Amino acid sequence: MREMLVDVLPPDLALPILLIGAIFAVLAVVIALFMILRGGSQREEMTQRTVDAEARLAELVRMQGEMHGRVAAMAETITSRQAELNHAVNQRLDGMTHRLGSTITEQTKSTHENLRKLQERLAIIDAAQNNIQTLAKDVVGLQAILSNKQTRGAFGQGRMETIVADGLPHGAYSFQSPLSNGTRPDCVIRMPNGAPPLVIDAKFPLEAWTAFREAASPEARRAAAQQFRRDMEVHIRDVSEKYLIAGETQDTVLLFVPSESIFAEIHEHFDAVVQKAQRSRVVIVSPSLLLLSIQVIQAVLRDQRMREQAHLIQGEVGLLMEDLTRLDDRTRKLQSHFLAAEKDVEQILTSTEKLTRRGNRITALDLQTPSVAEPPVEAPPKSVESRTGLLRLRVVDEE
Repeated sequence: MREMLVDVLPPDLALPILLIGAIFAVLAVVIALFMILRGGSQREEMTQRTVDAEARLAELVRMQGEMHGRVAAMAETITSRQAELNHAVNQRLDGMTHRLGSTITEQTKSTHENLRKLQERLAIIDAAQNNIQTLAKDVVGLQAILSNKQTRGAFGQGRMETIVADGLPHGAYSFQSPLSNGTRPDCVIRMPNGAPPLVIDAKFPLEAWTAFREAASPEARRAAAQQFRRDMEVHIRDVSEKYLIAGETQDTVLLFVPSESIFAEIHEHFDAVVQKAQRSRVVIVSPSLLLLSIQVIQAVLRDQRMREQAHLIQGEVGLLMEDLTRLDDRTRKLQSHFLAAEKDVEQILTSTEKLTRRGNRITALDLQTPSVAEPPVEAPPKSVESRTGLLRLRVVDEE
């Protein structure tokens, strides 16, 4: 029985059942010994008790068998449940493994894509850093240029000359040309129709402006602003005295500022300087305003050249009208030739139609030869036959 239980039951239930069976067996042996040891008069009672014990033992064996069956059924149920649990766990583990693998794959792709974008951005940042370094070098060079008065003047002069040379034709301007008072303005633009030339000055007091921009405290900034205002007023007065010559130059002088930011801040913080320059007939211009002024002057020069060439244009237009009239006459003659040719073609088509109708009529004549079986008919005279044919042709023609 023990081997059968071991074979049938799973390992985790076989040991408890064997212990229960051993306990029942020991209990039966103890009861039997107790009954045997009781002697004498109680033998019959002992026998009866032994019978009862055997009956109880049989009942215990029967209950043990039933318990064994129940334990086996329970073991089968537990085994099936355990198999189902293992199957469900395996399925869930497979699903989790698949989802985990797909998630890891997506995360890997996303990581690679982010790394690629990061590398591209780093490359852009490197290029921008190189540009910033180059720009820093240029700024340092520009600062070195602007720190030197002579070099700074050459810088403003160069920008102004570039704008003027790009916008006006050669001969409409000159640089450093002398005036009657011995001064040499930076640029002189020759105006059309014998008007006085326009003078442009490219010098600018940058020291006070730099001190104004770099002032840290309000007091230093106020002092730098006053110094810049005084320098600008002195420069505006010098420009108006040197370059405003009645009858020789225009009544307005352009003061070129080689920076849009400086131009904007002058109009924002130094309105009194701008008003004084306007009263002194000195117009402060930035590179964009100078370019706009040059374009206006270019349009005026172009209009003057067109007016100067107006008589030539009128003469060319007159010759063009003569050629156009001659072309119209020749076209009309060619049209008359085409009309005449069209009439001739219509007459030719009429003749061809008549010829075609006559050919069809001749083709429709019954000129069949007589058969061999018929008796020969005496042929009429040749003259009569020819007259008959001509008569038939005339009748058909008249029809």
